[in-house]
Parts: sequence; structure tokens; C-alpha cells
Amino acid sequence: MKLKIGIDGSDYVVDVEVLEDDELAPSYLPPHGEPTTVRPVSLPVAGTEAPPVEEGVDEAKVCRSPVAGVVVKVNVRPDQQLQADDLIMVLEAMKMETHITAPIAGKIKRITAGEGDGVKMHQVLVEFE
Repeated sequence: MKLKIGIDGSDYVVDVEVLEDDELAPSYLPPHGEPTTVRPVSLPVAGTEAPPVEEGVDEAKVCRSPVAGVVVKVNVRPDQQLQADDLIMVLEAMKMETHITAPIAGKIKRITAGEGDGVKMHQVLVEFE
């Protein structure tokens, strides 16, 4: 079967093969018994960065995002004591996970991003006491 498709003002003629019903099944089926959770996320605007260093912020006591992405997992809580290189959270950007680790040993004062939140590059994720 031939179809005519218009894209950005240009017309294209393509051949389309019609499959039988049994050929429509996906080749990959998800494992049974595992529930799927769908959560809305707020994505960061492409090409934007968090504002430059805020006044009054001690850069030695904050952890900033190295990429714009979505928080997949938060592994810490306020008042938790961490060692340097402990896992703080996991970000997803462009279908890749980035593990955010503690830059210093210390106690968590405040967490500024939660699971499902969109974060900008250089945004403060965690403040230490």
C-alpha cells in the first residue's frame, strides 16, 4: 500500500506493509507481576541553567546538579550524616542516569529537589550544615 505524507511542506510517497494481527504483538513484553507507576514530571526548559551563584550560599557546603534532568531517586534525608562520595540522588538526562554523590562529609541541612522534579544545570540539590 502506498501513502502520501506531507512533512514541513514537502510531500513524500512511502510504501507501507500491512501486517497480520499476530505480527502486531511487540517483540518485547514487560515482566509479569511488576506494577507500572506513571508519575507526571516537570521537565526543565532546554538550554536553561539555574541562576549563577546565589549570594550568601557557601559553595563548599552545597551540591549542585551537573546536568539538566529529572530526579529519579533521592537516597538521603535531612539531618542524615554522610561521608564523601556517598550516593545522594540519581538524575536522568537523555535516557542516562547520573549518580550524584556527596562532595564532602557532613550532615544534610536541606534537600531542594524530590523524586520526579526537573532540575536545571548548576541548581543546588542539597545543602550541608
